[in-house]
Amino acid sequence: MSKIKIEDLKKIKERVSAENALRAGERRVKVTVHMGTCGIAAGAREVMNTLIGEIDESGVSDVVVTTSGCMGLCSREPLVTVEVLGKEPIKYEHVDPARMRQIFRRHVLEGEVQTPFVLAKGREKTD
Repeated sequence: MSKIKIEDLKKIKERVSAENALRAGERRVKVTVHMGTCGIAAGAREVMNTLIGEIDESGVSDVVVTTSGCMGLCSREPLVTVEVLGKEPIKYEHVDPARMRQIFRRHVLEGEVQTPFVLAKGREKTD
């Protein structure tokens, strides 16, 4: 029987970590569409549909989409929060389908924050 080398253990660890990450649903980007009543009335459902369409079209698999309720900023709806792994969350305001496409293509895919639409930057508690 051969001895296990450090390199063998590292490979096993990498493989198991990758499998666990997939099972746990870990992703590179989390996009939250705020879908309180005010958000839905302002067009959040169309924003969500646009986002899902962009994800399907691009074929990416490392983006998770979630929803949340009202943030208490009804005059800024629809609101979308983009959280890229290792970066501060970005909240976008007055998001419509065209802005959602731009945010997805430039921020989510390319890492370029779309400053004209930003409401806030900063750390927040995530799931």
